[in-house]
Amino acid sequence: MTDAPARRDWAPHTEETRPWRQSVPRGPRAERKVREVTVSLPPYIRDLNYAMDRPLTAMVMASAGDLGHLDLVHGRTLKALNHLQLRTESVDSSKIENVDASLADYGRALLGVGANASAVSMASATAALSRMIHDADTTRKIRPEAILKAHHDLFRRNPDEAERAGKFRTRQNWVGGSDYSPTGALHVPPPPETVPGYLEDLFAFAHRDDVPPLVQAAVVHAQFESIHPFVDGNGRIGRALIHAVLRRRRATRHLTVPIASALVSHRERYFAALNDYRDGYAQTLVAMLSTAVRIATAESWTTAKNVQTIRGQWHDALAKPRAGTPVHRLLDLLTEEPIINVPLVAERIDASEETARTTIDTLVDAEVLTRTARSRQAPVWLAKGVLDEVHDLSVRIQASSRRMREA
Repeated sequence: MTDAPARRDWAPHTEETRPWRQSVPRGPRAERKVREVTVSLPPYIRDLNYAMDRPLTAMVMASAGDLGHLDLVHGRTLKALNHLQLRTESVDSSKIENVDASLADYGRALLGVGANASAVSMASATAALSRMIHDADTTRKIRPEAILKAHHDLFRRNPDEAERAGKFRTRQNWVGGSDYSPTGALHVPPPPETVPGYLEDLFAFAHRDDVPPLVQAAVVHAQFESIHPFVDGNGRIGRALIHAVLRRRRATRHLTVPIASALVSHRERYFAALNDYRDGYAQTLVAMLSTAVRIATAESWTTAKNVQTIRGQWHDALAKPRAGTPVHRLLDLLTEEPIINVPLVAERIDASEETARTTIDTLVDAEVLTRTARSRQAPVWLAKGVLDEVHDLSVRIQASSRRMREA
């Protein structure tokens, strides 16, 4: 456990021993002979209430207030900020799962023009996160259909997992330990036949409006991770659920602050907080999430100002192009989509591919765009100023998170 409070503030998981055996004998002989597994059974949470002490209540309310203020001020006027935040969140959520790639490879994967497996996985995480937030925003619900489609987005391009993409698990899984049996596992989720009931209970809790949104998001996330309803991808889908809950509750209406950027700087503490939740101490994760939101919100203010400054510098470098011209429209596009190719530009600025190429060349000459290496057959260009800001946003959030932990 981490520095959890002395008193339990949530219903703990219970344990139960169930029969188990490998479907296909594999691994060491001792593991092939395992015939039982001790599973962790989460509480049913549909009607549970969470009582916060005064300091935690103040922390949660302050974080929610900061987030709402950022969304109010920059949500409508700076659409680009949400695109950059989404990408930062997806990249760092993937890093928690030890999935990493360069921004150039990530960009090629986003454009579907070829990239390595890690970059494709990161691009797929972006699509999954976007889908879940959009669905929660438009339906005002957390729907299993959206979660399954998001999981399909996450794994449909993965040849090893494509067959299971968008499907809840039908076999026992476990976290950590051996690849062949639950021996030594860090967490053994409930049996597969219980997953539908647990998820129905989880969605009922997620649809309540009498729980503070940040608390609700933390509990929904931790409960989802405990149920572990997929064979793989539970972490990234579970962290996307945090944002889906916040959007459903209108804690945010336009923006997606990169919470995972704060969590990735304390990866082991984050996993320990999930274990605290299973032991009946929800406060650890609620406080951690509230702190992550507050840090990500503060640094997003800086990014909002920086993106506006970058856009102004581009405008001046290109002799202040008139509104409505292809150059002006492409400059606007780059603040949202800093990784481009000709088909994307032609579609988004409503121009021919020839005009798109000419406009891109103009921005290359002005040093706004740089063509990536290894992209001769399918050229991809990067707006380095904006991509540097995407990277800096993640770095600043992680640094602030570490400083706050050390203080």
